[in-house]
Amino acid sequence: MVVRRLAERIKLFSSPRKEFYLFIKDLVGYYPGKLSFYDNAFTHRSASRTDSQGNVVNNERLEYLGDAILGAVIADFLYNRFPQEDEGFLTKMRSKLVNRSILTNLTYDMGLNVYIDSNATNSVDKSHIYGDTLEALIGAIYLDRGYDVARYFIIKRIIPKYIDLYELEQSDSNFKSKLIEWSQKTKRLVRFETLEEYPNGSKQPKFVSIVIIDNNEAGKGTGSSKKEAQQNAARDSLSKLGIGVE
Repeated sequence: MVVRRLAERIKLFSSPRKEFYLFIKDLVGYYPGKLSFYDNAFTHRSASRTDSQGNVVNNERLEYLGDAILGAVIADFLYNRFPQEDEGFLTKMRSKLVNRSILTNLTYDMGLNVYIDSNATNSVDKSHIYGDTLEALIGAIYLDRGYDVARYFIIKRIIPKYIDLYELEQSDSNFKSKLIEWSQKTKRLVRFETLEEYPNGSKQPKFVSIVIIDNNEAGKGTGSSKKEAQQNAARDSLSKLGIGVE
């Protein structure tokens, strides 16, 4: 086992894609074993390549696998996290956690978007690239290290750092969730870009959030926290879209 791990590290550091593999290592918490799993996870079908056996290689099979694992892990997590809630609540929360807009925003928050290999020009393809990549990464982790490591990645490295469960639970009454719900119904791609600024040398940060809908700026908001800025940006977008924000 030790020899195999050492061989994996030597292979990683001698690879021309060392920067990408070190990014994966920092993200998942271990040195990747079979590097091709991770290469494939970040290859959209529009950038498919052919391997030495003549097989077409992209992330679609890994995305299929990761989607199933993500759904199972989230279902188990919610079942144990909310022991007093009924099936309807659990189903609704699971839907919120795995919807396409949430996965897309996670992909940006985690920095995965920087490494995606894609030549997509179709708007439908573009709207699915990011969430599909995250699911494919989960599939790659499962194949490389097994279910327990994939589960740990989701439960310990994604949910606590990037997802506000309380906000999701209360999401029926907040602007960000209303905007995401609208995007699901209309099949539009919505994401948030949030910056931290220190105006005039202030020690207190100000957050500026911009809503991007299908690669176009649709709203802007500021606040003393990232959450407040995103809520205000979502409210601005909803207002411009003519959707009630009472």
